[in-house]
Amino acid sequence: MEQPSNRTISINRTFNAPIELVWEAWTQAEHIAKWWSPKGIETKVIEHDFSVGGKWKYIMPMPNGQEFTAEGQYTEIVKLKKIISSANFRPMTEGVEIQSLFKENGDKTDFTFNVIHPTEEYKIQQEKMGIMNGWGSVFNRLDELLKNTKQ
Repeated sequence: MEQPSNRTISINRTFNAPIELVWEAWTQAEHIAKWWSPKGIETKVIEHDFSVGGKWKYIMPMPNGQEFTAEGQYTEIVKLKKIISSANFRPMTEGVEIQSLFKENGDKTDFTFNVIHPTEEYKIQQEKMGIMNGWGSVFNRLDELLKNTKQ
């Protein structure tokens, strides 16, 4: 899948869990609520229609009392391979596309997460705001969930 690299931030991880389990963690609301936010913050799943054209919306109350809203619409879903969605993470990020790509690697899962920004300038601004640390901490929580769920 060709990416506009000057507008894309990519994070690669290998999760020590089978692809079916990683997919389940990404696609079921009860799992998403446990990992889709930085440590110490609870995720409330408001809407979760996991289908092409379906919308999702998650709210995270921040320590300062404000709410952080993540929402988007699924544009492509290929089971155990990829999930592509439009996304807004208000108040910090708007108008991006997120791509979650899954690849089986024995009993592990190779995972690539792409955030495609409308412009290169916006991508650079997001990098300066700490997008890598933010998503890194979220994926650490996913990793913990997978370790604790693994059969």
